[in-house]
Amino acid sequence: MSPQILNSALDAVGNTPLIRLDRVAKEYDLKCNLLGKVEYMSAGGSVKDRIAKAMVEAAEKEGKLIPGKSVVIEPTSGNTGIGLAMACAIKGYSVIITLPNKMSLEKEASLRALGAEVVRTPTEAAWDSPESHIGVAIKLQKAIPHGIILDQYRNVNNPLAHELTTGPEIIEAVVDVFVAGAGTGGTVTGTSRAIKKTHNNDCIVIATDPIGSILAFPDSLNDEGSGSQYVVEGIGYDFIPQVLSRDVKDVDEWIKTSDDESFAAVQVLMKTEGLLVGGSSGSSLSGALRWLKESEKGKKIAEDNAANVVVLLPDGIRNYMSKPWFIKLALEREPSPLADTIAKVMQSK
Repeated sequence: MSPQILNSALDAVGNTPLIRLDRVAKEYDLKCNLLGKVEYMSAGGSVKDRIAKAMVEAAEKEGKLIPGKSVVIEPTSGNTGIGLAMACAIKGYSVIITLPNKMSLEKEASLRALGAEVVRTPTEAAWDSPESHIGVAIKLQKAIPHGIILDQYRNVNNPLAHELTTGPEIIEAVVDVFVAGAGTGGTVTGTSRAIKKTHNNDCIVIATDPIGSILAFPDSLNDEGSGSQYVVEGIGYDFIPQVLSRDVKDVDEWIKTSDDESFAAVQVLMKTEGLLVGGSSGSSLSGALRWLKESEKGKKIAEDNAANVVVLLPDGIRNYMSKPWFIKLALEREPSPLADTIAKVMQSK
């Protein structure tokens, strides 16, 4: 059978694999089926490819994007920007991305390689400050002719993209629990709606939120470490995006996660499953494992060998290779017994 030939990289967005995480399940003594939705295998490298494609195509249909004139401007943690830059490179639109300073150099390099202009903003700036990535994007949009902000934080095509693609891809199997990190909230909101509306209304949907963010509900969950900075990228905010549903009919439970447990879970995924994921994937997995091991509902699911638990893994390590947390994880770890053997061999005459 000849391989499928696609018209462009946009046709390779989504349709990512659902991979058994059996070795992780065994390490944590879980009897349920633990599955990872591996989004770094999408064309642009993350789950945000889906919304970038959807927002651009919807804007074209609505006549909001004019070929040869429109300048797409977007405030982002990076992955939505990369998806937009990829889509706009293919379709011929100029792109400006506003990006907080904490976001990785790799993200900026990928954006610039795709032809985007990048403007860095202070990480500590409040979301509604003129100096924030959102404030700067608005300033640029007002000043640049034909500038347009597609606005992932309010654009209905953000959650809709997941309701129409991510969710249907997942529900090819029966889903009892779905776990995803919340950034804009479009992923967990849209995927939840796809699962609960047409597949399994009793599916338990869990959102993870980093300590220091305010997205979790009820609000009291956010008291610990309120306002503190966190290293993990792409999830958590200091405001509630319009596309995020905190309604219990969409998101059943919230789990707050720390940087340390997120990066430890990344290492588990790499060393046991061979999956080179980013930090927010570790947040999703660590939240899932804590829920399965510590909550009463989770313990019952963990013991059910017919239950399917799907964890969304948003992006890959490509974006974080120079980050101190990854350097420590990869290059400063404790030597293995094999390393000791190698050293002895190399020292022998």
